[in-house]
Amino acid sequence: MATPTNNDTSSNVLALRTKSGVKFGKELREKDFLFGEGYLNLNHGSFGTYPLPVREAMRSYQDQAEARPDHFIRYAYPTLLDESREAISKILNAPSETLVFLPNATTGVNTVLRNLVFSPGEHILYFATIYGACEKTVDYITETTPAKSVKIAYTYPVEDDWLVEAFRQKVAEVERQGGKVKVAVFDTVVSMPGVRVPFEALTAACREAGVLSCIDGAHGVGHVELDLPTLDPDFFVSNCHKWLHVPRGCAIFYVPVRNQHLIRSTLPTSHGFMPKNAKIGSPFPKSAFVEAKKSAYVSNFEFVGTIDNAPFLCLPTALKWREELGGEEKIREYCFTLAKQAAQHVAEVLRTEMLDNKTETLSQCCLTNVRLPISVAKAKEAAAKAGLESDEVGSLVRDWVSKTLISDYNTFVQTLFYNGAWWTRLSAQVYLEMGDFEWAAQTLKNICERVDSGEWAVVESKL
Repeated sequence: MATPTNNDTSSNVLALRTKSGVKFGKELREKDFLFGEGYLNLNHGSFGTYPLPVREAMRSYQDQAEARPDHFIRYAYPTLLDESREAISKILNAPSETLVFLPNATTGVNTVLRNLVFSPGEHILYFATIYGACEKTVDYITETTPAKSVKIAYTYPVEDDWLVEAFRQKVAEVERQGGKVKVAVFDTVVSMPGVRVPFEALTAACREAGVLSCIDGAHGVGHVELDLPTLDPDFFVSNCHKWLHVPRGCAIFYVPVRNQHLIRSTLPTSHGFMPKNAKIGSPFPKSAFVEAKKSAYVSNFEFVGTIDNAPFLCLPTALKWREELGGEEKIREYCFTLAKQAAQHVAEVLRTEMLDNKTETLSQCCLTNVRLPISVAKAKEAAAKAGLESDEVGSLVRDWVSKTLISDYNTFVQTLFYNGAWWTRLSAQVYLEMGDFEWAAQTLKNICERVDSGEWAVVESKL
């Protein structure tokens, strides 16, 4: 969905109200959310949050688990879990038998890469902006299996077509050298910097090249439009606790039937695993309500160790609440428009620019990035005076800004040092409005002036 560019259209979008008449932004924030007094959450993209009705649902499930632990965990929970799978299947347009729950997207990527069997010469392909934990997972797999890895290096902004062509060229390069790309890992929306990836075109390119596609949709469901059968990835995982207003940690893991035999074990391996050469009994019987037609894949993920699975059960409540807001398309329209207008305003106040490509596809999401007007030269000079390492300036300033935003301004905006400059990543959400980002612009201007004055270096030198 394209972000509206007409000012009148944008104004109308940002004036959205829920079906019961509550205005998106501050009014909705004060009615339904749980933030501390005076705290402004401008970093929804990292950890998400959820409204009061979802909290009530989660606590109800937790209370039921404590009231009759064995009854709830052994018998009631599997039925409620099926109801959650059915609920989310509707917004993903995917059969419920292809969907199971995990704690988070990192667990999903690990589940895929640790289940695949690699032969000598087979490669894992990934991109420069892969989530750090997932890159470490790739490193671990290459240490412990015959797999090799290959990385596509680049710096944003780049065009979508360039990225897809870079993928094709890298696959061909590996093949020319006698190897084969077995699986490619890529995002829906990159975490840092927060930009949309042409994941649809990359999935199609994987299919054409005979490469398994593993999509890290940490910023996926509840954020960008998804139709999984049309997209047709080989593996897809998406956090529900970031953008779908579900408690942490909850992620949905999609594996089409054709690939379910490849995912033999959960992470950790649990009661559902079926060894090839042995039969090991489990002291934990399957639910009395498990139907015979339920697949081995779904049954495998039903019980994976004892954790608080209440967040998995909150999907129906969260989706009902989002429908009251106006539904998925309205939420996306509001957040996409707010994200872009917020970035444009912050960039204007800071006299810098937002990160985007010429076709403006990078900003077609709920995240936008604005360069901070902090002088690298002044920062290095301040570091030298304070006896700090010059090559650590990027991370030291970033960390000082992060801590100071919380301690002095009662907010948090994700900051990163990228391509030789500091950037702020803005998160748009239904409980935010333009007035919040107007305040954020002035706050960021103030904190950048404090950085240029060298205040950060004095503080860091005393630690």
